[in-house]
Amino acid sequence: MTIEQAQPFFAMDVVAYLALFLMLAFVIVVIDRLFFYDSDSSESGAKEGTLVGKILYFLCFLKFNRNEKYASRPKIVQWSAEFFPVLLLVFVFRSFIFEPFRIPSNSMMPTLLTGDFVLVNKFNYGINLPIFNTKLIETGEPEVGDIIVFRYPNYENNPEYNGADFIKRLVGLPGDEISYSKDRLVINGEKILYEEIGNYLGFDSGINMTGFKHQRELLSVNQHDILLDPNRSSRGIPTIKVPDGHYFVMGDNRSRSSDSRFWGFVPQEYVIGRAVGVWMHWDKSLKLDRIGGID
Repeated sequence: MTIEQAQPFFAMDVVAYLALFLMLAFVIVVIDRLFFYDSDSSESGAKEGTLVGKILYFLCFLKFNRNEKYASRPKIVQWSAEFFPVLLLVFVFRSFIFEPFRIPSNSMMPTLLTGDFVLVNKFNYGINLPIFNTKLIETGEPEVGDIIVFRYPNYENNPEYNGADFIKRLVGLPGDEISYSKDRLVINGEKILYEEIGNYLGFDSGINMTGFKHQRELLSVNQHDILLDPNRSSRGIPTIKVPDGHYFVMGDNRSRSSDSRFWGFVPQEYVIGRAVGVWMHWDKSLKLDRIGGID
C-alpha cells in the first residue's frame, strides 16, 4: 500500500485543537476591541499584587502583571487575552521543536516499553507547516535504524485508527529491497547479523514477554535490540522494493508488532519526527531509571 490509498494526513489532534483555540481567542479579543471596548471606562487602579502572586501569575500566563485594559471586560475576553501567549508558546513548541508521545503497546520492546513517555524531535527531518505537515525547510532525512513517529496511513480505513500516530523503527529507505524470513532481515541482498543476548525478563505490561529471545540486530548504523518469540517465527515477507517517497518500518518486538509487513509503506509526508529520549515512564509504577536517550 502506498500514499494513493492512504487517508489524508490531517486529523483533529492536539496541535489542531491548539490552533483552533488560538484562532478563537484572537477573534474574541479583536471583536471586543473593535466593537465593544471603551478605553475610558476600562482604566483600572488595581494593585500591583505581591511578589508571590506575580510569580504564580507568571507560571500560569507567562507574565507578572494582569493586562489591566481587559480588567472590566467579560470573562471570556479576559481569558482569551490571558491564555493567548501560553497557547501560542505551547503551539510553537509542539509544532516545531519537540512533541511528547506516550507508548501505548509492547510493539517496540525492548527499546521502548508500554508507559514510556518519549520526546519526538520535530526539526530533525525538516521544518514543517503545522497541522498539514507540509515541509517548508529541509534539514535532514531519516536514516535506517531511526525510530520514527508517523501518522498511520490507515489504508484499510479503520475508523479506530483515524488520525492515529504510530512509532516504529525505519528499516527500508526508498529504493531499498527488503526481505524478512525466519526472523532474519535482508537489506539490498545483505543478510543482517545478530548477536545473542539471552532470554528477556519482562515486567509490568511486558511481563508476557518473559522468556522471549533477546538479540541485537547489527545494522551498519543504529544497531539495536529486538525481541523474538521462541516458539514461532514472526510475519515474513518476500523481497519487495520500497517505492519512491515511502519508508518500510518494523517494530523491535517482531512477533507483537503491526507494521509494514502487514499494512504497507509509510509515506514520507506522514513522518512527524524522530524519537530521541524517554522523559518519564508510568505503566503500573513510576520508573525513573527509564529516563534517558534511546537507540
